Amino acid sequence: MNMAKTGISLQQSVGRLSDLFVVFAVVLIVVMMVLPLPPFMLDMLLAVNISLSLLILLIAMNIREALEISVFPSLLLITTLFRLALSVSSTRLILLTGNPGRIIIAFGDFVVGGNYVVGFVIFLILVVVQFIVITKGAERVAEVAARFTLDAMPGKQMSIDADLNSGLITESEARQRRIQIAREADFYGSMDGAAKFVKGDAIAGIIIIVIDLLGGFAIGMFQKGMDFSGALSRYALLTVGDGLVSQIPALLISTATGIIVTRGASENNLGRDVTQQLFSHYQVLGTAAVVVALFGLFGGLPKLPFLMLAASLGALSFGVRRAEKGQELEEDAALEQRQLEESRKPESLVSLLQVDQIELEIGYSLIPLVDEAQGGDLLDRISMIRRQCAIELGLLVPVIRIRDNLQLSPDEYVVKIKGIQVGRGEIMINHYLAMDAGGVTEQVPGIPTTEPAFGLQALWVDAATRERAEYAGYTVVDPPAVLATHLTEIIREHSYELLGRQEVRALLDGARENYPAVVDELVPDLLTVGEVQKVLQNLLREGVPIRNLVAILETLADLAPVTRDADYLTEYVREALGRQICQMYQENGALSVLTLSPEWEEEIAGSLEHTDRGLSVAMDPRILQTLYHALGQALEEYVMPYPLILVSPQIRMALKRLTERALPRLIVMSYNEISPDVQVNAVGTVKWNHEG
Repeated sequence: MNMAKTGISLQQSVGRLSDLFVVFAVVLIVVMMVLPLPPFMLDMLLAVNISLSLLILLIAMNIREALEISVFPSLLLITTLFRLALSVSSTRLILLTGNPGRIIIAFGDFVVGGNYVVGFVIFLILVVVQFIVITKGAERVAEVAARFTLDAMPGKQMSIDADLNSGLITESEARQRRIQIAREADFYGSMDGAAKFVKGDAIAGIIIIVIDLLGGFAIGMFQKGMDFSGALSRYALLTVGDGLVSQIPALLISTATGIIVTRGASENNLGRDVTQQLFSHYQVLGTAAVVVALFGLFGGLPKLPFLMLAASLGALSFGVRRAEKGQELEEDAALEQRQLEESRKPESLVSLLQVDQIELEIGYSLIPLVDEAQGGDLLDRISMIRRQCAIELGLLVPVIRIRDNLQLSPDEYVVKIKGIQVGRGEIMINHYLAMDAGGVTEQVPGIPTTEPAFGLQALWVDAATRERAEYAGYTVVDPPAVLATHLTEIIREHSYELLGRQEVRALLDGARENYPAVVDELVPDLLTVGEVQKVLQNLLREGVPIRNLVAILETLADLAPVTRDADYLTEYVREALGRQICQMYQENGALSVLTLSPEWEEEIAGSLEHTDRGLSVAMDPRILQTLYHALGQALEEYVMPYPLILVSPQIRMALKRLTERALPRLIVMSYNEISPDVQVNAVGTVKWNHEG
């Protein structure tokens, strides 16, 4: 433990020191432009410049993708500024003392042989190579890469959403991919601008060497009394040496820039990729050997170099061919071994037992709805559905699997939850669904059908009839919207089935990030995850959103010491969410409700039984049929925005369970759920009409 703590503290100390080092280095660069440096200090910094440039070039050659050195744009700025500061310091020493240090003198005397003409030629060649060839090309590549990266971002985001919806990747993997895309866009955008640093550095190098030369002539001839040849010999060599010392590191950095911006993502570094891709085809190597040998024998050229090169290429071709044959034999042997091992293994049936939470099967005619290449946007709509359910219900909808099923009719689709069909519909891919919302002024031709989500009578109309149908008062929607609406309603209706223990655990973990005290008090000391799941399922089963999870958990924490019965806990939670439930069914600030006659309340209360498995209702079937009839009559007689009935808290859940099959859309609320600020309009009463 002590060693681990020591390692962490050492890492933190190194991190702080590196931050201070970078700050110090930038400040030193600025100071170098103002304060004079002694020759030995300049020699040291010039050596650092050359070494740093070489290091950056080697790193650029060994990375597998550009983002491995994402700091390169900032590093390019710092190194460019560093070279310019060195040029300023060297210029000051050349003009003031004529002694800029041993490195510059060595480049002037030894590298170019003391001939300033040769030095100028080499300097100009380096500038041309850097400025015209490398820098210009790297700048263009960086510009195009930045443009293409930014243009490709929406497509990459849609591809990530499609993979997420199809279940190929998880939420965390999708998040990492989105971060990667953002980093790529930022990097190539920065490189587009940073490439200008290299171009400006080349131009500045030319200007500085001209200034050094002219300034040296003037000082040598007019201040120090030297003749023209002496001044030219002294200051020209120093200027050439200074230019070469600055241009060689600049050439290394510009080469590194070109390598990075032209580097595509790969599993290997540059050297290995070049070797594998350039020398991996023995046919090409053999052909090149023959051609080079013919050049040497019949081209009138020196024979020895070409024949030696042809022999090398021939030997390399033979070696590559031999290695390929050996690799093929090894792969065949390994494949046979794997097949043998697989045949000996017992068959694994675990994957066949897994059932998807929710899946969508489509006929082959509906595949264009999913295929982005054909303009399909169903995957995007499904992503919106999942987000909408999270906002409205507080439910984390699992990934929706989409499969094609040749056993379905071409225009048919099926929605399954846990492998069981819960919805089916048909879509005409090249038509539009026109629904009569009550304001149709004229009939339009079309194919009669039934809207799958709500069972409304509708028509399939073609594209030519669409505008006419809209003018006639029809509500017209496209096929993807029809399927998406149906899928949304199915998810809402069966939301409680999609809420498993794993999903509840994810909700609790999310709530724990901001409200750890609430979650830690409740789970697992007072209630298990399964017991919390039952309460949440009861709420979703009656269409009550669980998004206000903190209020739900606080209510459970208050009442769990008294009872752990899920039905009782659900009723108390509904009372705590009373204002939210009332807002769901209010219209114009008022709640229109039916009430239950005292006889019915007494009859239902007398039928309640409390068992080990929770609340149970034992009512005579004849009385139950009478209840259904009375409720149906009341709902037909009284006009209300919602089919809502208000009863006492003791029988609310019992009445809901009695009616959820016969009257699934009936909303049952208790008096305790009514917020004090809500106006209640009792429009009628369900009367007792059973004859004993």
